[in-house]
Amino acid sequence: MSFLLKKDVTWNWRPEHQDAFDAVKKSLASAPVLMLPDTSRPFHVVCDVSDFDIGCTLMQFDAEGRERVVGYQSRQMKPAEKNYPVHDKELLAMRYALIKFRVYLLGEQTFAVYTDHASLRSAMKSPHISQRMARWLSFFAEYNFVVHYKPGKNNILADALSRRPDYDPRRLTRHQDIPDDDDHEVTAQLACRWASTPQCQAPLCRCVRKLLTRTNFYAAIIRYLRNPTADTLAKLTRPTRDAITRYDLDGDLLTYAIDTFDTPRVVIPADDNLRARLVHEYHDAPAGGHLGHEKTFAALSRDFFWPRMYKWIRKWVRSCEICQRVKPVASKQAPLRPLPIATSAWRSVSMDFIFGLPRDAEGRIGVLVFVDRFNKMVHLAPVAAKVTADESTELFLDLVFRHHGLLEFHRLGS
Repeated sequence: MSFLLKKDVTWNWRPEHQDAFDAVKKSLASAPVLMLPDTSRPFHVVCDVSDFDIGCTLMQFDAEGRERVVGYQSRQMKPAEKNYPVHDKELLAMRYALIKFRVYLLGEQTFAVYTDHASLRSAMKSPHISQRMARWLSFFAEYNFVVHYKPGKNNILADALSRRPDYDPRRLTRHQDIPDDDDHEVTAQLACRWASTPQCQAPLCRCVRKLLTRTNFYAAIIRYLRNPTADTLAKLTRPTRDAITRYDLDGDLLTYAIDTFDTPRVVIPADDNLRARLVHEYHDAPAGGHLGHEKTFAALSRDFFWPRMYKWIRKWVRSCEICQRVKPVASKQAPLRPLPIATSAWRSVSMDFIFGLPRDAEGRIGVLVFVDRFNKMVHLAPVAAKVTADESTELFLDLVFRHHGLLEFHRLGS
């Protein structure tokens, strides 16, 4: 039905639309029914996102301690939103939930937000945020909430709202070959910069294939992709079934892509020696140039993928001996200490010189300025181009101390 609401689409109500509309009405009138909100009890939000949809629920515990649903919300993702990275998609789902349930959540009372993306627990304090996240920070600051991690297997309600049944892996009974003019196997081989000859490329591919078959998670995915039947799907664990749509086979190599718009990347199994060789060529080798962890990750992630890749590369770059010995140390600057607020007149004064003014009859081209920090009253004294500390002191005593008395002195250094 959402397709009929798009712009420039001819309205054509078909039987499948009527069936979907009847199913929605039936679900609203049948159990489990919604619970009326109780403002005396705390709310909590559960949200989830897929490659196509966003789903969230507003929930409360009733008087008997049972978790009840107050409201459901879901929508399709816009074409531009489908291109977001996974982290931003999860934040988008959380933002959508807070907007829809704003009337219940906005206030001083703290509420919980449950998500199956563990990194969102520290997203508000992370120094590595996208420009999109930076724009959303002011919105999240209006709410008083705490993010909790909820594994996907327990996040049933929001997970169901954000999943498309026609993309369920259990309905995929055969593998569909997508034509592609690029040979990703050759691309992956060439991307490994130390493998500049065919003799060096072949052992790398054999090493990757051999290690993939030894990893239970990837081996199960490869078996299913080679024989996508209901029997092979039933042998997969729940986490593997949830992630199966992001993997594909390109020859004997396993590739990973977030969605259809993402470039497939070669999956690297959990072998520290193999990963170290790849990072070495992208960072330590002459062609790598000993770049920082951000640029090294950007270059390596274009062709390869493994879980927690960013942290792995950051740790490698930070432990690089040449980088530690040659690059300057990024030491933190001492924080600026503001002046104490003035509480009365002529107890705290600012002073400065202004030069380059037209020369007067006595040849003076500068002015010494005294400004009271409380009432902004000003005293001016003409000075020569070269004024000494003794002369400045005499002007201070003559213009400030004689009229206003002794000032307060503040110790700003330690």
